[in-house]
Parts: sequence; structure tokens; C-alpha cells
Amino acid sequence: MQKIRNIAIIAHVDHGKTTLVDKILHSCSIFRDNETAGELILDNNDLERERGITIVSKNVSVKYKDVKINIIDTPGHADFGGEVERVLKMADGVLLLCDAFEGAMPQTRFVTQKALALGLKPIVVVNKVDKENCRPEEVYEQIFELFFNLEATEEQLDFPVIYGSSKQGWMNTDWKVQTDNIFPLMDAILENIPPAPIQEGTLQMQITSLDYSSFVGRIAIGRVARGTIKENMPVSLVKRDGKIVKSRIKELYTFEGLGKVKVSEVSSGDICAVVGIDGFDIGDTIADFENPEQLEVISIDEPTMNMLFTINNSPFFGKEGKFVTSQRLRERLYKELEKNLALRVVETDLPDAYLVYGRGILHLSVLIETMRREGYEMQVGQPQVIIKTIDGVKCEPIETLIVDVPGEVSGKVIELVTQRKGELLIMEPKGDLQHLEFEIPARGIIGLRNNVLTATAGEAIMAHRFKAYEPWKGTIPGRLNGVLISMDKGMTTAYAIDKLQDRGRFFVDPGVDIYEGQILGEHIRDNDLVINITKGKQLTNMRASGTDDNTRIAPAIKFSLEECMEYIQADEYIEVTPASIRLRKIYLTEQERKVKGKSLVGQ
Repeated sequence: MQKIRNIAIIAHVDHGKTTLVDKILHSCSIFRDNETAGELILDNNDLERERGITIVSKNVSVKYKDVKINIIDTPGHADFGGEVERVLKMADGVLLLCDAFEGAMPQTRFVTQKALALGLKPIVVVNKVDKENCRPEEVYEQIFELFFNLEATEEQLDFPVIYGSSKQGWMNTDWKVQTDNIFPLMDAILENIPPAPIQEGTLQMQITSLDYSSFVGRIAIGRVARGTIKENMPVSLVKRDGKIVKSRIKELYTFEGLGKVKVSEVSSGDICAVVGIDGFDIGDTIADFENPEQLEVISIDEPTMNMLFTINNSPFFGKEGKFVTSQRLRERLYKELEKNLALRVVETDLPDAYLVYGRGILHLSVLIETMRREGYEMQVGQPQVIIKTIDGVKCEPIETLIVDVPGEVSGKVIELVTQRKGELLIMEPKGDLQHLEFEIPARGIIGLRNNVLTATAGEAIMAHRFKAYEPWKGTIPGRLNGVLISMDKGMTTAYAIDKLQDRGRFFVDPGVDIYEGQILGEHIRDNDLVINITKGKQLTNMRASGTDDNTRIAPAIKFSLEECMEYIQADEYIEVTPASIRLRKIYLTEQERKVKGKSLVGQ
């Protein structure tokens, strides 16, 4: 029996996966006494830290009682399900983390279903039992019911449960008894997760993720399924389509702590990083040189949404970005396909526009935000759901939407969701909140979050999960209000904004450069209004006392990238540059909008 355990940590977003990994790393003495490691060690890129979510899965390993435990931290958000699906192939068991108050959320169901289908052994960790009005016993019952509904085997249904608080750094089998360490969890991993199996025979290793180093280029990461992989060994790379490419391994690394350690060989069951193989993709198999055998290719769920990406052609083109040409945009999008399995890129009839397919608003917005920080300038159109024809019937993606809100505002939420063709399935109390479950077209969720948060004074907790393709539900009303559009190019003035405040709410501050056709704010009515906010005050040498009013301007509304994506309509673009995010009409002049706009509105 070899002393290796491979576990993946899965949970709904914000239930404490990365914090738990922090505590495991600290308790297994990965760091020197004088080393400050900080918090959320694995969320190591800026976007992950800012948003407090995991976007890319990470591998680390710890030593506990002479056993090497490889830990895979996975994203919790449904939009990054593609990440979870492929890295579960490296694990023999999973830690399913659940919030002691919220219980099993939609994303928990999604990843648990994938893990159970692969036959992985689960350990359930009920986290955050230090929270007020938490309900650990109810959550345990809820998870047992979830496993049963997902057709878990007898062995999987007999799962161990550990209670605790990863933030406070303790775990125990009894939630009422607080300990001072997380060793009960580590012991449960050694007792319940099967050791990584040793399989004799010719080499088989599937590439399930990749890394990049500026010194050696692309690095393949995966688990050795059979045989032994050695340094300088000649191998065959079996592509997804069955094509075989001969290659040679230059260097091998295994994971130790937060880093990698160079080794000469790795036997089956361990996770390793391979340097020296060119032209590989995720899902390819590294196999024996003479008798290559392919492992089953990773299947990833289809995307449900697409967006048009095009070069920036606004009057401010090239002022703020480093990469602005269609060639650069195309290269970057195709490079993203190498590691982002749930993404698709399709060329359009236009030479400088691409349709990018993804899992949802967050999936696409993280790509846009990453490109923006790398210095790219571009424009993106309104997100569109993917429509399919199944047995001659027009079908669209339907999502399960779960909203937890204070009881007194639940009526407003139900009204907002049903306006968008949502159907209320379940309404029940959950602690001091009302728990609502709906089925709603994916189109209806775009732009819903802002309205729900406004109606509930920010107290709603929303989560959704793709359910299935079902027949088209009919038209859904779009944005209720029109927009305020700039008539002129120039700099905004406080005087002009002040005079037009009764026409709507502004998205721009005084002293900002704007151009004709840019969207400056939201109109109070349902039609678009063209305005001029570059007008200054006419100054003369004649002054009458008491006629100079001080300008009082309401603060401008600042949208995040996701809010912009949910806000815009079919005839509008978001202009994204490293320094700013602007909303604009596709056709900048009023004349063009009158001639060409009619065809867009009908879409």
C-alpha cells in the first residue's frame, strides 16, 4: 500500500474551501516559524483575491503521519464548473464542505453529482458551526437526502461527518465540543479516503491541467494512472482525436507543500508535473512509446451563453490600451482555449469580431477582466443565451434559481422573477429567512440580480444552476428605462449635469472626456434621450447678486463589469480598456441609429 491520498475539496462558493486549505497547510507545518504566509494562500491571482472566489483549481500537498496528501482546491461557482469536472479525475475522494446555516446550495449539488458519478468516496465537512442560528443536524439530513437523490452507492451514503469552523481552526466529530486543532479531519481523511491505487503495466497519464513557466514553457499536470513515468523517457502523446505524437520527457516534478520538487520518476497514483512535451491539450494521454493506450477523454458540459468580442472602434481607440488590433485579440482568445475547457471561440462574417461561448456572465467577465489587465482594448456586445432546436422544437436553457430573503420582501422577489417567466416551485422558512426556489429561463437571470438587490435593500442571497434545455418560454421584458446619450464630444461640466439631473441618473462625473454616442446615464422614461453635458456656463462681466446657484450633483452610478453586461441591450456595446469601462451605442450618430437601429431592436 503506498502512502498517498488524493482528495479534492468541493463546495458552493463562499463556504470556506480555501480557508480550510490554509488551516491544513498551517497545521501540517508547511511554513517556517518566521515565515508569514497570510490568508487565502491559494487564491494567488489578483482577481481571485479581490472577488474572494477561486477561479482556477490549485494543487498542493502536505505530509501527515508519514502519508502524503495531495489536495486539489476547486472553484465553487457554477460558471467555473469546467475546472471542477476535469480536476476530479485526479482524486480518489472528496471533502464536501457545507455551510452550517445555508446547507446544500445549487452548486453543491452540481459538483457532488460529478464526484459521485466518478465513484469518489466523500467526507462531509459541516463548516461555520460558530455562526449564529446555524443548524448542523438539519444540514446533515439535507446532505444525506441530496446524496440519496443523486443515486449514491451504499458505500457513498455511509459517509463520515466532521463539524467545525475552518476560520477558527478546529474540527471535531461532535459540533458541540470545540477542539483546538483540525486533526480529527486529517485522521478522517486517512481512515476513509482509499490510498491511491498502484497499477502495474505500461504508462498511462491523462493531462488534466496545465501550468506555464517563462523558462520552460507549458507544463502538463496530471495523475499517473498506470505504470511509472521517468525523466528522459520517450513517450507517445495521444491527442483527443486519437492522433499519436512521439515525444520525450525532459523533467518531472511532484507537488510538495505550495511548490514543486524535481524527481527522477513518479509511480502510479501520484500527481506530477511534466516538462518537455510540446503541443499538448487538456484531456490528452501521455502513454507508452511503443504501445500507446488512450484514457477516456474528459467530457465537459456545453456552454449556455455567448457574447460578441470585437476590436475597439470608438473615438478613444488606442488611447489607453497596449493591444488593440484584431490579430492580437484573436491570438489571445485562442490562447485562452488551451486551458479554459468550457470556452468556445467562433469566427464571424466580420474580420475583426468573434463569438465567445461560455458558461455564464461570471465566466465571460473574468476572461474580459483578465484581458483588460493584460493591456487589451476591445468592445463586447450583449450576452445572448444559446438557443437549440430539439425534435423540431425551439428550446432554451432553463436554470434553477434559489433566493434566500427576509420574509417581508419575498413578495417583491417573486414578482420580479415571475415577470421574467420564472415559476415558483418551493417557498419555505429557513432560519429567519424565506427560502424561494424557481425555474427560470437563463435569459431571465441576465439583469435580474441588480433588480432583486435593489428591491431587497441588498439582503437577498442568490444562486443558480443550469437545469436543462426546455421549450422556449416566450418574450421577456428587457430594461425598463431608456438611456441618456451624448450629443457631442468634449469634457463633461458640473453645470450641464446639474441642469439635466431631473432627466435621469448619470454614470459619469464632471470633468470626464466623452464622445458622441456614449451612454451617460439612465433616462427616467422608457425612451432614449440625446443630451449635451459639455456645455459650460456663459460668463459675462455683468453679475447680479444672489443668482449664482451652487451646483449640487448626485454621485455618479459606477457599474462593475458584470453589471454592465447585464445592463446593456442589443444595440449597445461595452467599451473595455485597461483604464476604463464605458457604455456606448453601436451606432454613434443619431442619424445612423434612426436608419440602422430599427433592425437591431427587432432582434
